[in-house]
Amino acid sequence: MQLPSEVPVMTLPNATLFPQAMLPLYIFEPRYRKMLSDALNSHRMFTVAMQRTGRVRETPSGIGGLGLIRASISNRDGTSHLILQGLARVELSEVVRYKPYRVQRIRPLLTTGRDSVAVDALSAKVLELVAQRLEQGLDLPVHVLKQLRQLEEATDDASAPVFSLKQVIKYLVKLRDPDQLADLVSCTLLPKSTDRQTILETTNLENRLKHLVHFLIAEIRRHRKQDNA
Repeated sequence: MQLPSEVPVMTLPNATLFPQAMLPLYIFEPRYRKMLSDALNSHRMFTVAMQRTGRVRETPSGIGGLGLIRASISNRDGTSHLILQGLARVELSEVVRYKPYRVQRIRPLLTTGRDSVAVDALSAKVLELVAQRLEQGLDLPVHVLKQLRQLEEATDDASAPVFSLKQVIKYLVKLRDPDQLADLVSCTLLPKSTDRQTILETTNLENRLKHLVHFLIAEIRRHRKQDNA
């Protein structure tokens, strides 16, 4: 798929869009209604970027997620519900215009460090930590469970699949792509937006997995303290 050189930018607090991830959005601001209409009539893409912390004025982070509108439902009051699928990490460069909505030039960011000998070991450590976190009682979101089911077999059952811990880990192993594994785990198991943004901004896969291991260990410890309190 050919990516455009410039796209609308939606700046949201605490939001991260990872490649392959599905992000539900509710569009209600007039400027974003216009943005959605224009996108649907063109390439159906826009970038979601997190608002920089400590800034009062709208200031998107330098790295965001480019997404493709997979579904959009218009409401009678002019608002819309849509599902955005992540396509790529992108670097935001110069602003093309600010009104009626922000448009910026983008540069896709490719993953580096795939061939590091440490990647396999770090991926195994991530899976080990995911198992520990799930054992603490975390339920994976329905859309993630459905994605894992698709790795095993196609199904017409629209209900949420129910998996045991061993099955979840088994299906995560089947991803076979440490890049996709890191992003899927990050967008579903990391509650802190700053942690997710760090993962999004890290293009080197070995470093991304190291960050993820660190964040998962912190989450496991935090929940362990809560359980023992």
